[in-house]
Amino acid sequence: MNRYQFLKSMGFRGAALMAVMTSCIREEDTYIDALVEKPTDTTPTPVTTTPVTTTPGTTTDLSTIKNPLLTLDLSATANASLKTVGGYIAKSGIVVAQTSAGNYAAVTQTCSHEPKKKIIFNKTEFYCTDHGARFDLTGKGLNSFGSKGLTVYKVAVSGTTLVVYS
Repeated sequence: MNRYQFLKSMGFRGAALMAVMTSCIREEDTYIDALVEKPTDTTPTPVTTTPVTTTPGTTTDLSTIKNPLLTLDLSATANASLKTVGGYIAKSGIVVAQTSAGNYAAVTQTCSHEPKKKIIFNKTEFYCTDHGARFDLTGKGLNSFGSKGLTVYKVAVSGTTLVVYS
């Protein structure tokens, strides 16, 4: 039993659980080392037509994306956390994270275990702060709470424009 499971079994929930978990962080408690930023800039950035490499060997023209769900300006202050590896934002029900240098991942913010918008990104995985469900970058569950997986979206970047689409 890990520390999180122990505290849950003792009756800690919500803000009280997060307060206890963040009061003394150990390396094995890595799923608390994150902060949700609430962006203030709600103006969508226009999609450019510059070709972009989304995965090695494939190029996409952002103007050809048919189902854009979210467009972010990576140079906007509200999205500053996406400039660093491990940084993420939650906006419009989607969590976008920089998973490694120049690589981004996007998933639904709603946990599949219980339909609450509590998903964050923590170092190398997505995590539900409400009950501990863990998910890898492909949306696959990493523990019993995450067994149903997460919806993962496609991401394309061109210059300072990031587009999340289905």
